[in-house]
Amino acid sequence: MKRLLRSRLCRTAAVAAVAALALAGCGGGPSSSPTNVSPTGQIVPRQISWLLSRPADGSVITIMKKLADDYAKDHPGFSLNLITTPDRPSYIQKYETLAAADKLPELFDTDATPFAQQLAKQGKMMDAGKMLKDLGLYDNFRPAALDYQRFDDGSLYMVPMQFELEYFWYNKSLFQKAGVSVPTSLDDIPAMCTALRKAGITPIALDGQDQWPLERYVSYQPFRAAGPDYVTSLKKGQAKFADAPGQKAVSWLDALGKAKCFSDGFSSQGYSDAQNAFTSGQAAMYNIGTWELSSLATDKLNPAVRNDIDFFTLPTTSASVTKANEFVSPSGIGMAVNAKTYDPLVADFLKFALTKYPAEYAATGALAPTTNVQTTIPANATPLYKKALEKANDLGTKQIMPWDTQLDPTSNTRLQQELTLLVQGNTSPADFTSTMDSTIAQNAPKFFK
Repeated sequence: MKRLLRSRLCRTAAVAAVAALALAGCGGGPSSSPTNVSPTGQIVPRQISWLLSRPADGSVITIMKKLADDYAKDHPGFSLNLITTPDRPSYIQKYETLAAADKLPELFDTDATPFAQQLAKQGKMMDAGKMLKDLGLYDNFRPAALDYQRFDDGSLYMVPMQFELEYFWYNKSLFQKAGVSVPTSLDDIPAMCTALRKAGITPIALDGQDQWPLERYVSYQPFRAAGPDYVTSLKKGQAKFADAPGQKAVSWLDALGKAKCFSDGFSSQGYSDAQNAFTSGQAAMYNIGTWELSSLATDKLNPAVRNDIDFFTLPTTSASVTKANEFVSPSGIGMAVNAKTYDPLVADFLKFALTKYPAEYAATGALAPTTNVQTTIPANATPLYKKALEKANDLGTKQIMPWDTQLDPTSNTRLQQELTLLVQGNTSPADFTSTMDSTIAQNAPKFFK
């Protein structure tokens, strides 16, 4: 009940923020142009702020703190104030409220959402593509990392600070016990789940509380059937769940539910619950990204299962229009730069920090968003660690955009709720389709004009 109430409050706040933002856009524009990437004048040190939605003890924040301190040594009076709100719903509410009041700080985190695109259209965000080119850094970035941050029109207003690959991790021993093999098609997974259940094994560990992990699954079949353009049209009401790609997703999710693919009681299980179910050998599969390599591909992993763990990429289907090396490869929430406060100091600090950041980040064992550095593989890594990283060198040009960054807030919240009901068998595919198509038709026009 508390989670549902919080979702409703955040949804109400988001809609109110959009209305306020639309009104704000009728007035004057920002004091700086989003394309004025080379501001002239003296560098005057001061405190600048970054509104964040990242773990306070995570690598991104730790590294940027260090780099800010290093910059301050040569620029006395400079400091970077980190405004951290790791809880995503609370962060979105704060971010959208500040944006509507035109009080965003110099730097702020955002996905390439419909709301962010409205900010960009109103000239409130720096053109990140031009900014990175002016700083001499653009060509260092992985094309996939930049593409993840782009809006539908190809414009770039966020700087990627990460790069990840999402895999299906699996337990070879449990697969062998159930007599199943790695699925060659998405359509093979329901039958695989049935066989695992018959062997007394939970097929897939899932964090149902956070809702985005289940939302990944609704994107898979449409991506294989129609490519990335389907969700671009769906979110605007130009395509429907009633269309063939949408029905493929709905029927597949219904089949996953009937085959009891996910953990019993998954809707009340959190992130650590899902991870523990897999790493303890209770669940056969776990769909998660390379940000969990330290837990899945080092000696931190339970010795009882360590040698049994492997992974496979998103399976294709018989009629796939996308390739096997095209799947979810996100660069995480991006860093946007406030056009109103972009001045010589901000430009100079960003050049200093973004030039040094990739090497510092790669040294932590993570994939950097640029290609000019090499990831340091930890001394306690298993061979799987390197194998997972190497997939970054052979990616196709298309990738799945997580739907929670694509749909308008109201439609996304409803989708997350309806997906749980569908997989649990509490709503029918027909009712799911009707509900979602009517929800998107009602709410999309408020965001996509």
